[in-house]
Parts: sequence; C-alpha cells; structure tokens
Amino acid sequence: MDWQTLIDEPAVIATAVLILGVVIGYLVGRLNEELLTASGVPEAVEGTPFERTAQSLGTSTVEIVARLSAWFIYGIAVLTAIHIAQLLDTDAFWLRVTEFIPQVFVAVLVMIVGFIVADKSELVVSEYLRSVKLPEVAVIPKVVKYTVLYVALIIALGQIGVHILALLILLAVYATGIVVVGTYAFQDFLVSSAAGIYLLLNQPYGIGDRIQIGEQTGIVQEVDLFVTKIEDDSEEYIVPNRKVFEDGIVRVRE
Repeated sequence: MDWQTLIDEPAVIATAVLILGVVIGYLVGRLNEELLTASGVPEAVEGTPFERTAQSLGTSTVEIVARLSAWFIYGIAVLTAIHIAQLLDTDAFWLRVTEFIPQVFVAVLVMIVGFIVADKSELVVSEYLRSVKLPEVAVIPKVVKYTVLYVALIIALGQIGVHILALLILLAVYATGIVVVGTYAFQDFLVSSAAGIYLLLNQPYGIGDRIQIGEQTGIVQEVDLFVTKIEDDSEEYIVPNRKVFEDGIVRVRE
C-alpha cells in the first residue's frame, strides 16, 4: 500500500479531522478565555451566585464559557470524523445532529448568560434598594432575577426548536399579574417614590436643614427617591417620603 492510498483511507482522513478539531477547539477555548478576561467579564460577574458556585467547583464563569466553545468544536470534529470513517450508515441522522449541535450550544450559552445577568441584576437592585425601609421591597430583587431567568429559558428553548407560544402567553400573564399585584402591594413604595421625585425636584428642604416630620425632629442627612434621613443627637430616623406629605414638614429656625 503506497502513501497516496493510505492517505485516501477514510479512517486516516477521519483521524486527521479529529486531531485537527482537537487542536482548533483547544486554541479557540484559550482565545475566548483571554478575550473574555480582557473584556472585564471576571469583574462583571464577581460576587454573583453563579460565579461562586463555579469557583466552588474549581472553575469560573469565564472558563465554563471558554470550555463550552471548545467542546462545541470537539463535538463537530467527532461527528465529522465518524461520518468520514463511515462507521455508521446514517447520513440523515448525522446531518440532523450536526444541525442540532449549534442550536444546543447557543441554548446552553443563553442559559449561562441568563444566570449571570439574573444574579447580577438581583445584586444591583438589592444594592439600589438597600436604603428603602419598606418590607415589600425585599421581594423586588427576586422578581427581577426570576424574570430574567424565565426570559432566558424561553430564548434557549426557542433555539432548540421547542414551541414556546404557550410560554410566551404565560409570560404575558405573569407580567400582567406582576403589574396588578405590584400596584396593589407596593402602594406605599410607589407613593414614596412619587413623593421623592417631588422633593428632589422642588427641594423644600436640603441637607443640613433642621426639620420636623411628624414626631421626628432632626437635621437632614440625606434625601433620596424613597426616604429622608434625619439625625438628632445619637438617633437617626429614616422617614419614608410619603410621610412628608402625610404629616407635613416643619422647618425649625434656630
């Protein structure tokens, strides 16, 4: 058997394709890891539950995404090698598989990004609402997180050909329910935010002014969208802005 005949053997070509796929997959994985690191992804996902879970498993979000891209190329190389080597006479099946793998890759990537964005959104919303001393506010970060996850799930399922009309209808019902229930449950929250907008625009009092709101008297330390913080000696009062309109403001002149 001469070299030309050996090179033309399907098994040899399949082996070469497999080796080439492994090399390309490894290089693409490393390149993606460096690009994601250079673009600041590790800092963006730092502190999220997904990143903490990944680190507990000895890896990271960046490594998972990079390896996912490498595994995608490995999978294509394996399927191509099997097809070239004619190990299975199922051309139609492998054609369908090679069409399905990119869809699965995108779906998995969407879910990973969805988890990261959901976790980050929860952290950002929680941090923004930290100063709001209303019990209903605690549920808002969770609602934001699971809404992002649900949208990511719909997109991922759509990528792999699942009919998502029912899920879209459920999303519409869910959104409507959130608006209706939220409007009822967060009346104080909405009133306080509306009052906060008025106070920030008109500034009837500012930081350093001594005021009285209801039974609380003190020097204004901070005014934000939801609350007014006043301090008197060693005590600090956090007053919802709606109480400013309910109880009125008394500016104390010394």
